[in-house]
Order: sequence, then structure tokens, then C-alpha cells
Amino acid sequence: MMERLVCLAVGYVCGLLQTGYLVGKMNHIDIRKQGSGNAGSTNALRVMGWKAGIMTFFGDVLKCVVAVLLVRLMYRGSDCFPLLAMYAGAGVTLGHNFPFYMKFKGGKGIAVMAGLVVVNSFWNLPVSLLLMPVTLAFFLLPVIWTKYISVGSLSAYTVFLAEMVLCGQAGWFDMDAPYLYELYVILFLLTVLAWYRHKENIRRLVAGTENKFGAKKKE
Repeated sequence: MMERLVCLAVGYVCGLLQTGYLVGKMNHIDIRKQGSGNAGSTNALRVMGWKAGIMTFFGDVLKCVVAVLLVRLMYRGSDCFPLLAMYAGAGVTLGHNFPFYMKFKGGKGIAVMAGLVVVNSFWNLPVSLLLMPVTLAFFLLPVIWTKYISVGSLSAYTVFLAEMVLCGQAGWFDMDAPYLYELYVILFLLTVLAWYRHKENIRRLVAGTENKFGAKKKE
């Protein structure tokens, strides 16, 4: 249990690095007071343009990768490292979504999920590298088809959950069943959190008022 708490704490500290907020400050903008008020890469893209959006996205991906690498250094040789890595990812998501120093108002965790996809694509090379293109496809295709980033984000997160379960059941993580099921539960909860964080987007989708990619933000 202590290992899990430590991994959560390491992830949370890494997640506190709010890339969107910092990029906004570089552009003399408080991202929390612009657009949707969200500190994630989508709002950074809409408010500050492509460069800021890309910087925010990769910064948020990187902090997840760093957290997992730190956990790997701390618990090298553990018989449940993939599970500990997922706890680190969960911590990053919580730190990203709910930073205490920003009144718990952060992002929605999609870029952090992309970081989890990256680190989990290297457990069983080269087959596991399929995780990245498959997850990316389930993000890009819905966005291209519907023009809604939120639809692509939720599609990718849900597919990532399914992929991880399939990989675990295929024996890629080399963990005992209790550890595997715990990993599934953690990722399921993260997926539920992602859907919850997008509740306003879902409401706007149902109402037909969600902002489309490339369109001006609706008042």
C-alpha cells in the first residue's frame, strides 16, 4: 500500500506543473480567464494558437512520462511495476486536473492519458507499439468526422481502457491476476473521471452548441 501512495504522490507533484498556465503567462494571458477557463491544451490552442497548444500538449505528456520514469527508478525490479506506473499516471491526472495552488481548477487529463499511452507502448516491443497508432486513430478519426475535439478525446480514452485490458489479459504486463485487476480498476476510474470532466462538453454536444474544431468559440 505504501508503494502505491508514494507513486500517487510522485505523480501528483509532477501533475502540478500546469503547462497551459505557464505558456499563458509567457504570452501575458491567464488561461483560467480566457476561453473555457480550462488549463489544458485544447483551450490553449483556441485562445493562443497552434504553437501554444502544441507546447501545452507535449508539456503535459512529458510530465506523465517523467513521473513514470521516476517510479521506475524507485521500484526497478518490482513484480507489479505496470500497476505502480498506473498509480503514478493517476497521480499526474489528479495533479493536472486538481492543482491545489490554482483552487483545484486545472485541465481534463487527456494529454496526461497520451503520456500513459506512450509509456505503456514499450512493455512488449514491437507489438505493443500498436497502442499508439490505434489510440491516435480513435482520437483523430472522430475529430475529423465530427470536428469535435471532445468526442475524439473521450473516444481515445475509452479505447485506451479497452486496449490495456486486452494487453493485460494477453499477458503483456507479466503480473499476477490481482495486480492486473487493480490496474483495470484504476484505469476505469480514470476513464470515468475523464467523462465527468467533459460533462459540460457532453451537454453542449447534446444541445448542439459544442464548439467545433477550427470554429470561433460560441458565446
